Amino acid sequence: MSDKKITLHKGDLAEGIAFGDSVAVDSETLGLNPHRDRLCLVQLSAGDGTAHLVQLDGSDYDAPRLKAVLADQNVLKIFHFARFDIAVIHRYLGVVATPVYCTKIASKLVRTYTDRHGLKDVVSELAGVELSKQQQSSDWAAAKLTDQQLAYAASDVLYLHTVKRRLDEMLAREGRTHLAEKAFEFLPTRAELDLGGFGDIDVFSH
Repeated sequence: MSDKKITLHKGDLAEGIAFGDSVAVDSETLGLNPHRDRLCLVQLSAGDGTAHLVQLDGSDYDAPRLKAVLADQNVLKIFHFARFDIAVIHRYLGVVATPVYCTKIASKLVRTYTDRHGLKDVVSELAGVELSKQQQSSDWAAAKLTDQQLAYAASDVLYLHTVKRRLDEMLAREGRTHLAEKAFEFLPTRAELDLGGFGDIDVFSH
């Protein structure tokens, strides 16, 4: 991480930051229940070795510049497990982060030789980087985040562009690109179902 640049922003992105036509996005919350556990941090990276972290204090979710990036239809948002991030971003920021690409879904569609689809395993194999998940269960609502927390949060987005490129090659090779695209298109609806109380229900089952 020593060659990576991490910038922390309080409340919103600074003016003049652009991410190009695709941005890797992740979020940190106080838990996995969007109705109970608030959004604390949103991480973004253009895949160029820099990460911008927006810290939200829980009292103000205005963040117009952050929302503009997330809602921009000309910017592809790359997530790992987009289902959760889209839901929590919608719940607290009031925007639907589309269009979207989910590296976890893509991994499940083509890395069928393994059941290990967590970010750590995917980045290790496809980007050759070993991530530390030590700070995964830490207090993201703390007024001052530690250097270890910032490094952890940044690592969740710094390598997603590289992972996406590898997964795209594998999807094309196996003839499953169209399946991935259809799954990605459904993600905002899946997130809306989660927010509506249908998280544990398979609405497609008999």
